[in-house]
Amino acid sequence: MSAGFQPDRRSLLALGAAMASGVLSRVPPAAADEALPLEEVAPGIHVYRAPYELVAPANEGAIANMTLIVGGEAAVVVDTGNSLRAGARMLAAARRVTDRPIRYVVNTHMHPDHTLGNAAFEAAGTRFVAHHKMPRALSVRADTYLDQANRLLGPLAEGTRIVLPDLLVEDRMELDLGDRRLLLEAHPTAHTDNDLTIRDAATGSWILGDLLFIGHVPTLDGSLLGWLALLDRLAARAAPCVVPGHGPASAAWPESSRAERTYLAQLAADVRALIARGSSMAQAPAATAQDGRDEWALFDEFNPRNAIAAYHELEWE
Repeated sequence: MSAGFQPDRRSLLALGAAMASGVLSRVPPAAADEALPLEEVAPGIHVYRAPYELVAPANEGAIANMTLIVGGEAAVVVDTGNSLRAGARMLAAARRVTDRPIRYVVNTHMHPDHTLGNAAFEAAGTRFVAHHKMPRALSVRADTYLDQANRLLGPLAEGTRIVLPDLLVEDRMELDLGDRRLLLEAHPTAHTDNDLTIRDAATGSWILGDLLFIGHVPTLDGSLLGWLALLDRLAARAAPCVVPGHGPASAAWPESSRAERTYLAQLAADVRALIARGSSMAQAPAATAQDGRDEWALFDEFNPRNAIAAYHELEWE
């Protein structure tokens, strides 16, 4: 797909259906001993805690946290990994916990480490749920994401494909799992332009996706100023625990957001100082947020990208 591709909602859903019904073989089930390890962070909420790693054969693309929520009648999986294989291992993990149907798969945003395992969960009656802006965001990057998975995983990427959501959240939406309600909320541009959070009404637990990074340096693909503003609004809302997109299986709130906010605020301050001095964008990667480099995993891999993205955003403010 080219960068200029601008499909409407109907064509996006048609694309998803076409990909889902293509010539690829059915998902091979993961063996029980290949299931991802899950931690129960609240009653009925089980989280796979991902390593702080880039996609590689050793992790099979399972580099973002994934969550299983079990209700009285059905279950939900939130995020699915960076490959069909990662998704299949999460499905095997879910089946160790419950035999209830996985009625919904929710993607917190379009990034490949959260979406490329979707196909492992295709089954009669399963709905794929996301922010209303996610289908376009994923579609325009589909070729890039799939090429990257094939390059980094080789044969382990076999069968990985795009499955687009068919249930879109414009503002808020409730999902009923039987004696368990989930509130889904679509947010304005922050980490990306299609961030979605999931709140469990039974326990108050809040799945924040990549709006919250702990330990892994935050990655900016939306709006730095929007992310800072949204963090302030979210921090004002109580929750007994949160599940980050990258980090521990759960964390206290809002304390767990402070390091991320400090990093993002420093990124903004340093880039503004560069711009005020007339420094070029090329100087931004080596001159932004350096004081915190030892506090974050994968700093050298992602901080330079963040600096460039921040410079683009703040250059004309």
